[in-house]
Order: sequence, then structure tokens, then C-alpha cells
Amino acid sequence: VQLQASGGGLVQAGGSLRLSCTVSGSTPSGYHMGWFRQAPGKEREFVAAINLSGSWTYYPDSVKGRFTISRDNAKNTMYLQMNSLKPEDTAVYYCAAAFINYPTVARQYAYWGQGTQVTVSS
Repeated sequence: VQLQASGGGLVQAGGSLRLSCTVSGSTPSGYHMGWFRQAPGKEREFVAAINLSGSWTYYPDSVKGRFTISRDNAKNTMYLQMNSLKPEDTAVYYCAAAFINYPTVARQYAYWGQGTQVTVSS
């Protein structure tokens, strides 16, 4: 299973970005999916998760109401819509795939993408 994250870039505070994660090598509808991020000198942080069908999503308080995770299994792709971005959202964002139901921590994920840089300027 290979995951390819894209869509990162430089944006001003208050702006928006949409990240994409394309899955290849397997059937994406067989995995729960999630996004994590890691800023320099900090631990990897959970950002969002979505179940197989897209009927369940979960966010930490730090992004709730600003970020939206979604998936299109027909396109083998997961998305992260990020609105009202803040400088503290600056990080490398990783997508990941899990077999475990309702995965919200990194150790529950089996496959990881390479990451895409998001930089939010103040």
C-alpha cells in the first residue's frame, strides 16, 4: 500500500488549503484513514480520522471546526480541507491508513505517506 500526500504550500493566516492523499496498491475502502502533522522539534500530532465509509470523523479540539476530513473511495483519495489557518498549524502533514476501528493515535496506523509541508505565515 502506498500513500501519496499533496496540496501543501505557503498560505497567510486565515487562509485555506486542501490536502489530498492518494492510495495505491490496495483497495482504499478497506482502510480507515487519518491525518497527522509534525512541527519541528515536536511530536507527531493527530489531526483527523475517518472511517471506511466516511460516516464517522473525529478531530482534536485544536482543529475542530476549522478542518474537515473526507474521502472519495471511487477516486482512491482522502482529503483534508483546512480553513482559518493559523501560524501554529505550520507542520509537515502526513496521511495514514489503519485497519483498526476509530484510529486516533499514530500506533494504530499501518501505512504512512511521505508528508507535505504546510506553512502558515502571520
